[in-house]
Amino acid sequence: MNFSKQLFWAYIFCFMPGLVFAQNNRPNIIFILTDDQRWNALGMAGNNIIITPQMDALAKAGTYFKNAFSTTPICAASRASILTGLYERTHGYTFQKPKLQHPYAEIMYPKILKDNGYYVGFFGKLGVAMDTPSQYFNKSDFYDRGESPNKAGYFYKKIGNDSVHLTRYSGYQALEFIKTAPSDQPFCLSISFSAPHGHDESLEQYFWQEKSDSLYEDITIPAPILGDSTYFNRLPKEVREGFNRARWKWRFDNPVKYQNMVKGYYRMITEIDEEIGLIRKQIKEKGIEGNTIIIVMSDNGYFLGDRQLADKWLMYDASIRVPLIIYDPRISRPATIDAMALNIDISSTILGLAGIKAPKHYQGINLMPFVKNGNIAASRSSILIEHLWKLPAIPASEGIRTNDWKYFHYKYIKAPEELYNLKNDPLEKHNLAQLPKYSKTLLNLRKKLNETILKYESKKLCPDLKSIENQ
Repeated sequence: MNFSKQLFWAYIFCFMPGLVFAQNNRPNIIFILTDDQRWNALGMAGNNIIITPQMDALAKAGTYFKNAFSTTPICAASRASILTGLYERTHGYTFQKPKLQHPYAEIMYPKILKDNGYYVGFFGKLGVAMDTPSQYFNKSDFYDRGESPNKAGYFYKKIGNDSVHLTRYSGYQALEFIKTAPSDQPFCLSISFSAPHGHDESLEQYFWQEKSDSLYEDITIPAPILGDSTYFNRLPKEVREGFNRARWKWRFDNPVKYQNMVKGYYRMITEIDEEIGLIRKQIKEKGIEGNTIIIVMSDNGYFLGDRQLADKWLMYDASIRVPLIIYDPRISRPATIDAMALNIDISSTILGLAGIKAPKHYQGINLMPFVKNGNIAASRSSILIEHLWKLPAIPASEGIRTNDWKYFHYKYIKAPEELYNLKNDPLEKHNLAQLPKYSKTLLNLRKKLNETILKYESKKLCPDLKSIENQ
């Protein structure tokens, strides 16, 4: 054996074990996404009624982002943004678009993880149409609420011979994935619960498991803080007569209905929390709890009766603000973070945890510096917020949010601009847009919004597909 070959084999034997160890020691990642869980439907957020001990424990031992937002408060577009790390303005996907186009699917975090040696699973509501989605996962099962206009919409999946609630079914699949995941390969598991989204086709709207019947039974839920008709009457006519109001009538338009519906909504969140407890128990039993990161987030906010509305879709914080928790057992530095974190940060963060360089196209940031160092200086001073689906019953809008200010306008209707001083008016009660005193702030934020829109419009990887109704 010549000297160069000796050096080669010496390198292999000396250094490869460390490389193999690093490969095998990459963390497991569990990403849990809830549907329509508003930011304060969480004990850690100061809600003294809702029962979420598992989420609270993760937040207290890990990193709680108290100012987390969905850049687009509607599930289809938000989920596309989570997968791709891009604003809706760039990826162009929302409801009635035929699919998420191939260039965007190719940069989804599951695809990149799978290409880099991760064992990748997804169970539950994908919410994004794309070509053969199963190719991006080693194991997957995509489903959402069923078509039955009653309880069966949530109870149509079976474990053995038993029909079970979708929350239990998703939790069961998560446990089976963890049990059977290869021991010599890191995994990334995404669990997308359909709860606590109401079942729109049903009079009852919210469905939970029998075990939760007594939860919150003797509690009186406080009325919405912004439930007065004053806030509703300030909304544009198209919003007052639109789908957000229709769902309010289904769910919250009298005190008895409001009590029943909010308790149902809370019960469904508590049941997700219980599944998180089972997942944590399973990773402990498998002996991997010390190397398994858990991320919990919701796809968008929820009005829950505020402004006499029942859903999301608008640019108010109740609609865009979401819970976000990152628990990394390898880091003992609990923190509550003030900086704005976004749904588009999830993909960069997951890839960062896996030691993979994020695609240059990503528009989010890796949140792990906050997890490691606490309240460090934030790199972003503003965020784009937008809802671009052109549907008359849900008026489209777009805006810019900073730590202290928010400006937005509606796109296809005639309605006043809105401007809020979030520092002095966090509930967004007082629109300052028409006051001369704030004209300079209004102009600056309007300009900032237009510049930001142009910036992300220019980042498209391919032309947008036409909406299905326009084809």
